[in-house]
Amino acid sequence: MYSEDVIKHFRNPHNMGKIKNPDGVGKIGNIVCVIPTTQIHSNNEFISIKDLKKGEKILSHDGKYHQINNVFGRDTNEKILLIKNKLGRNCLTSDHLVLSAKVPKTWYFSFFKNKKRFTKNLGWHHAGELEKGDLVAYPILSEVKDVEKVPTGFERLKYDFKSKSIPESIKIDDKFLRLAGYYLAEGYVQTQASRVRIGFVFNSKEKKYVKDVSLLINNIFHLESKIDNFKSTATHIYVNSVAMARLFQRLFGKGAENKHIPHFMMLLPMEKQKNLIVGMWRGDGYFNTKRTWPRAGYSTISHQLAWQLNTLLLRQGVIPSIYQEDEKVKDGVKHRKSYRVHVGERSSLEQLAKILQLPFENKKEIRIRSWIENGCAILPISDIRIINYKGEVNNLEVDGSKSFTTNAFCLHNCGDVMWLYIKVGKSASRRKKGQEIIKDVKFETFGCTAAIATSSMITDLAKGKTLEEALKIDKNKITNSLGGLPPIKIHCSVLANDALTEAIYDYFSKKGRPISKELSKRHQHIKREKEIIEEKYKDWISKQEAAVGE
Repeated sequence: MYSEDVIKHFRNPHNMGKIKNPDGVGKIGNIVCVIPTTQIHSNNEFISIKDLKKGEKILSHDGKYHQINNVFGRDTNEKILLIKNKLGRNCLTSDHLVLSAKVPKTWYFSFFKNKKRFTKNLGWHHAGELEKGDLVAYPILSEVKDVEKVPTGFERLKYDFKSKSIPESIKIDDKFLRLAGYYLAEGYVQTQASRVRIGFVFNSKEKKYVKDVSLLINNIFHLESKIDNFKSTATHIYVNSVAMARLFQRLFGKGAENKHIPHFMMLLPMEKQKNLIVGMWRGDGYFNTKRTWPRAGYSTISHQLAWQLNTLLLRQGVIPSIYQEDEKVKDGVKHRKSYRVHVGERSSLEQLAKILQLPFENKKEIRIRSWIENGCAILPISDIRIINYKGEVNNLEVDGSKSFTTNAFCLHNCGDVMWLYIKVGKSASRRKKGQEIIKDVKFETFGCTAAIATSSMITDLAKGKTLEEALKIDKNKITNSLGGLPPIKIHCSVLANDALTEAIYDYFSKKGRPISKELSKRHQHIKREKEIIEEKYKDWISKQEAAVGE
């Protein structure tokens, strides 16, 4: 935890702002990254960060989509963190800022009502200062755009005399969305040259769903369906319609592993989306209320569909957990890699039961571990590990919000960035009369609590000092003046000290004054540490620095 002095400087920083026409400027910043396979919530799919492109949009901390201005990659060989919660896991550098809240590790704060108070203090914390049990915030998609109709795009070929026509457009209502859900779970499209059809396969006991699909097809497309029974275990309902098959393939994909929800449906009003969830859950989901601990879940081999369902559920107030089952052979049967969306907490089960119109009465008290507040799902960190990593890491430059959402967390797209400005003049005091002193010093910093506090403190320590005295300020002086810093935050004092060094070096350089060997050595050391990154990330760093004052 931080000392009282750190908190005071964070809440009421001294000397914050810019100096007009400064004599010297020091600019220091960190580059932070995640591994290239990290899944990012884009506006049309969950995709690895390395595969994202400039101009695409991703979900930010405000629950809206923002444009990517650039994607960056660099090689590294360092210790990084693996952080896990119920939605997934991410590997990231320890300086990466995570939208989160620190929670005291005592029995009292293990209870929801006591822990909940800390969500008021959500902020950007370095991954390295987070611990198991701390809370992270996962943004819930808030954009809404209703669509009334979708064109079917059916055009009869010149010599096509058999295909039955379908309406030119389909109304996006509860009926079509429920049918879409059935297709995503149990549907298929067959496009052989001699046979084009769309079909659905249900368990033989699910006769009411077969009837529902038949009625929906007739009501929406004015087509008659056919039903076949396979042995005693499955019922097959299908329609020989080129137009309907092509429409569903275009909207939802062909093949179980390629199933997905079209982007416009992800933005529909929540009330409409309930019908999509109903159809999907009736096909590939379950809801077991007979167990001592009720459970619900959904299984699919489509990675895309699993994460899209996760997004839909969060919008409805249902917080799921997601896990992957690897390919395996069980009882002689080969099972493909699959993704399971699991719902187990009482409040989420109650909400899901309402959506599915199922009776659910569970009197058993269950400890609340996650909840929704201020447009975010609040989730505890379940595990943190340090791992050795060698290879490429990536980051994004995001327009406006400066943040992006992974499959598990919301991350800021930059680390601590400090600008330190100095104004130099002659001292009027008797002791230092005629000597050059730092008459004014100000800072602009984007970063965590410690970054702000150390920036504030170094301006206090440097103001009124001669340049030689200011150069003697080191990280220990900054840290001790603040009453100490957590070990993971010591680097913030180094950044503040480096910023002051660079500002003084900049002053001497501009004035054409002799630079001491010690100052030159310190400058070269700082320069060497960042010159490789600066060369590769020149445009990105300049934009991050420009955002400091925003």
